Amino acid sequence: MKEILVRSFSGLLYVSLLIICLNFEQALIALFFVFGLICIGEFKKLIQLKSNIPYVIFIILYAVFGYWQAVLNTNLGLNEATQILMVLSIFVELFLIKDLFSEKTIPLFATKRFILTTFYLSSAFVFLILIANYYEDYNPNILLGSFILVWVNDSFAYIVGKNFGKQKLFEKISPKKTVEGFLGGLFFSCVASYFIATFTNSLEFTNWLILSIIISVFGTLGDLIESKFKRQAKVKDSGVIMPGHGGLLDRLDSIIFAAPFIYLFLRILHYVS
Repeated sequence: MKEILVRSFSGLLYVSLLIICLNFEQALIALFFVFGLICIGEFKKLIQLKSNIPYVIFIILYAVFGYWQAVLNTNLGLNEATQILMVLSIFVELFLIKDLFSEKTIPLFATKRFILTTFYLSSAFVFLILIANYYEDYNPNILLGSFILVWVNDSFAYIVGKNFGKQKLFEKISPKKTVEGFLGGLFFSCVASYFIATFTNSLEFTNWLILSIIISVFGTLGDLIESKFKRQAKVKDSGVIMPGHGGLLDRLDSIIFAAPFIYLFLRILHYVS
């Protein structure tokens, strides 16, 4: 009972902090900056990287893309730089998906460790801020909706998998995940997308429906990839900062992996609309 209360309080504090900060742009930027530093610290331990260079790279990336317009007083070059970062991030994540399915362990040679901390982790927090600023004016509804879809997917994947799951999804990496659980999470995320479209007044239902599929699929892949990193490091959790939940990376792994794909969809939507 005590463990459930601790887990509930820890989760509620995390969700409340995120929702409160979403209402204020500078507060959200500060929050994700702190989250990014914590996640990098946890990830460095998982991949056994002792260098502090990833912190420096994250600070530079975050500062450049977060304050480009404020410092330079222009958006000139920002669009091109964002596209380059997006392509590199997606490219790196596609290789991680390949490693998930084709390799017994994810190769972690020195150069790859720096590539992962830069284009898998650091860039994700940049995209989370860019998603909130997608219409150039700060509007957190799309980002909030994305987080809600992650929470709905994770919750119902667990509920459906626990009660009806029989076929393992990826037993060697995450024994508790099932195909039925994945499909249950996907289904209820699609249902949730209707209510998000109705109450946020941000995107049309069709677009939210597509986003729910993107988030469920790539969020699940992100969860599996982080599980594989933890299995290689022979640890249960990425950290201990959230009592009852583990590390912050354990809570953000899905949205971190899905973020570049969410932003890509929004860019495509902008060009075709």
